[in-house]
Amino acid sequence: MSNWIDVSQVLEDKIPVWPGDTPFRYKISWGMEESGSVNVGQVTMSTHTGTHIDAPFHFDHEGKKVIDLDINLYIGPARVVQLPELESIGARHLESFDLRGVKRLLLKTGAWKDRAAFPASIPYIEPGLAAFLAERGVRLLGLDLPSVDPIDSKELSAHHELNRNGIHILEGLVLDRIDGGEYELSALPLPFREADGSPVRAVLRKME
Repeated sequence: MSNWIDVSQVLEDKIPVWPGDTPFRYKISWGMEESGSVNVGQVTMSTHTGTHIDAPFHFDHEGKKVIDLDINLYIGPARVVQLPELESIGARHLESFDLRGVKRLLLKTGAWKDRAAFPASIPYIEPGLAAFLAERGVRLLGLDLPSVDPIDSKELSAHHELNRNGIHILEGLVLDRIDGGEYELSALPLPFREADGSPVRAVLRKME
């Protein structure tokens, strides 16, 4: 059996976040000198830092929050498809792949070249792709990008269209060491009752 491969961004103070969002900070809030026995840390961060899932409440006041999501969507067989050098991602780019029965689809674009900086632009999900994927049974779409929409989008049309088609969103994967093919995925969100998203520890294991 293959080993699990970590495909998560490392959470550290220098991790880039969406412009204007909460910077990531970790500090020891209760040290061994005070407690007498342990170090206890404090984390300040956005729910959309690093590798994370979006709950529909992120872009819809009436949408489901993290605690309402089906955790089974974030564990199980997944297909990784490589789509390099694209300005946007549409159904035409995936027509040559047999995606029937693929419940979890992960797209490796390689477009986020410098992980130390937030990208100025990214390939975005085109209108119509969500319906195309839903027809083939996709329920989770993951990308090696911080969003499914253009960086400057306010309408977030791809977020809304994916949600209307029953497809959940996993963003910020690190797929540099991953080839296309069949994998097992685990990318569980934390059980936040009121949250619009959650960081995840995403890992993949090659299917034998």
